[in-house]
Amino acid sequence: MPVQGKIIKLGKSPGALIIKPSSLGDIIHALPFLSAFKNRYPDSMVHWAVFKGLDGILKDHPMIDRLVIIDKSEFRRPLNFPIKALALRSELRSYAYDIAVDLQGLLRSGLIASLSSAPLRAGFSDAREGSPFFYTHGVEGGRDIHAVDRYLKIAQMLDCDVSSIDFPMVQDDFTPPFEGGYAILVPGARWNTKHWPAENFGALASMLPVRSIVVGGRDEIPLGEKVVSLSGGKCVNMAGKTSLRELSGLIMKAKYIVTNDTGPMHIAAAHGVPVFAIFGPTNPVTTGPYGGNHTIITPDIPCAPCYRRKCDDLKCMAAISPERVFSSIADRQNL
Repeated sequence: MPVQGKIIKLGKSPGALIIKPSSLGDIIHALPFLSAFKNRYPDSMVHWAVFKGLDGILKDHPMIDRLVIIDKSEFRRPLNFPIKALALRSELRSYAYDIAVDLQGLLRSGLIASLSSAPLRAGFSDAREGSPFFYTHGVEGGRDIHAVDRYLKIAQMLDCDVSSIDFPMVQDDFTPPFEGGYAILVPGARWNTKHWPAENFGALASMLPVRSIVVGGRDEIPLGEKVVSLSGGKCVNMAGKTSLRELSGLIMKAKYIVTNDTGPMHIAAAHGVPVFAIFGPTNPVTTGPYGGNHTIITPDIPCAPCYRRKCDDLKCMAAISPERVFSSIADRQNL
């Protein structure tokens, strides 16, 4: 088992591998760790292991010297796994890292730390799937605190100052499809149980005093079209039309964002854009928008949060009306 909580003081210019391959929101949550680490060790070499498809949000980041991009699909093929693992081990060991920091806390991320052969390997001692087996140093992350604060516990173990929390974002400038202020709507999410009905997003868009832009991935284009069709002509569908960095630039200029529990919510929070987040099956205490400038809207039913990815009765999300969300926006935005 890893040494618990002992402060690790690195050299002046350590080589570090940060392991946080997914998801989009989790990567955003890890940016304050990156900032704290680079402030403490400004001459360090930092590489970041990330899954292919999510690397765009970190590309050309001034605090990251190199991205280790991993194609997760190739590792899922049993016959490919040994070959790909050996190739990854060879790639990682060629950089002779001083430390590998596993912020993911799963078996595969612990294995990546081990493959790096870094003499120091730090992570959460209470992580899942046996990943602490691969660490030399660990700290208890806890289950009832926000992910950002969990990651900063490891930063503290690395002798970093975490009194100032910064989200060093990189984004591309993106021109919105119309002039004037706008709201962002995010009707998609990875779990179906996180979806506030598209009908409700459309109804809300029709009530808002500004036009709205729907964002999401390519697979969410039909969902966006449904929202637009119910918005009374006050909404534009941009789902599938932006890169991650363009999405960041678009969100940064918004007046506010109305969103399910999903990645763009965390981009908005990192930019300081007011968030109106609709939560049902998940817990906003641990995965909600970080900071105090945001509004969490939850159902008043005893089974929420249930953390279920599948449910035959999505009464938690259906219990939140468009009128209630509009009222929350009107109160906070002085409409």
